[in-house]
Amino acid sequence: MRLFGYARVSTSQQSLDIQIKALREVGVEKNRIFADTASGSHVNRDGLSLLRVKVEHGDVILVKKLDRLGRDTADMIALIKEFDNLGVAIRFLDDGISTEGAMGKMVVTILSAVAQAERQRILDRTNEGRVEAKIRGVKFGRKRTVDREKALAMKDKGVGATDIARNLGIGRSTVYKILKDHETPI
Repeated sequence: MRLFGYARVSTSQQSLDIQIKALREVGVEKNRIFADTASGSHVNRDGLSLLRVKVEHGDVILVKKLDRLGRDTADMIALIKEFDNLGVAIRFLDDGISTEGAMGKMVVTILSAVAQAERQRILDRTNEGRVEAKIRGVKFGRKRTVDREKALAMKDKGVGATDIARNLGIGRSTVYKILKDHETPI
């Protein structure tokens, strides 16, 4: 039985250090720890892909927490099945659970569903906050850099969209958008 480790953070502002330290403390060799800096909402991650190729029958994969392996229930079930078919067990250190045995697989499936639900709640709260901010007048996106007044003045002087675009260093489609936004309904 060989021990492998998997660690994941969602963004480059987060650190893998705590997870890697925990894996090393339980005996995973440094060269058998695979890591990703990517969202857990999908399984297309380089470290995870490499881990899938390296493990063999009888190996055990250690992961600090369930949500570090993934957040999508369907993906997690597919991963667990894939590793199970290879004869590879997964143990989650902080959660105290393992895919070994029927009960372990059931618990992991339930917890995967909970992780996915939590991710959806986070997205919902983020969207609600964005809507409330818009109501308060907060503007999202980058600040406008095109001199819209100059574009409109040029159009009023009879300059065509192509020449306006060339003069302002913008695309013609941007000129048309400015003109359309400025139109008054009849």
